[in-house]
Amino acid sequence: MQQAEEQSETSPGMEELKRAASRTSNWRERLKAVEALRELGGQPAVDLLTRIVSNDTVHQVQLAAHEALTELGVQAERPAKKTNELVKGTGKILLRIKKSLPAGHSYEAFKEKLKNMRTDVYDIYEGDKGEGFDEWLESTWSSLSGR
Repeated sequence: MQQAEEQSETSPGMEELKRAASRTSNWRERLKAVEALRELGGQPAVDLLTRIVSNDTVHQVQLAAHEALTELGVQAERPAKKTNELVKGTGKILLRIKKSLPAGHSYEAFKEKLKNMRTDVYDIYEGDKGEGFDEWLESTWSSLSGR
């Protein structure tokens, strides 16, 4: 009994999990929230997991939410990986950032400015591309016209 009370006091509450699941610029926090919702269970967790499967911008988070729903006994359609632009106007956003930097800037300077200016875009693509993110971003940076 005491152990159950201690566990409920230390486990994150539903409101905290809702906030974590909504952090648009931190896919890792959303992934942690999915894992906590899986452990929590219950209808509020199922409702939030269902929303995440349908609406999260990072496929990895959507898949984790789908797996959590399956473990909780809920049938849900497996989310399809988006093949088009993940953020509308990504090319224009990246070009604008590149043009705002001095001529001859490094890839690292571009990456840092993207991370600081458009955390949401950086986060979505980092979560989507995984280990291939740096390769993708550097390739995209080098192909952009401008400076």
